[in-house]
Amino acid sequence: MPPAHLFSGFDHYYATLAHELSHWTGHASRLDRNLKNRFGSAAYAAEELIAELSSAMLGAELGLPVTHLDSHASYIEHWLKLLKQDDRAILTAAAKAEEASRLLLKLGGRISAEDTDEASADAALAA
Repeated sequence: MPPAHLFSGFDHYYATLAHELSHWTGHASRLDRNLKNRFGSAAYAAEELIAELSSAMLGAELGLPVTHLDSHASYIEHWLKLLKQDDRAILTAAAKAEEASRLLLKLGGRISAEDTDEASADAALAA
């Protein structure tokens, strides 16, 4: 992460941190999402959608402002293409985003392991 002073405000810094940490959860040793995709691919768009949704979920849970979401319009074109190709993509992305945000909240001590296990079971049913 770049230093916080390079961002227009702490809300942008923490939103970006939440987004990048959401990508971090996808590693094989954590939630095991496939992160080996080139920019512009459907899998890349899906991973970015997961990270952005997770960042928004974390922001809502932690009380962060959401004004930074306006600056993420560059991803929308890729997301729309993905959503048009797969009518379940939003449900899958939302379930994976919830897993990512729950893992980060658990690691940060904001929720218990039981809350994470319940959410994972709910996400598995939705996928």
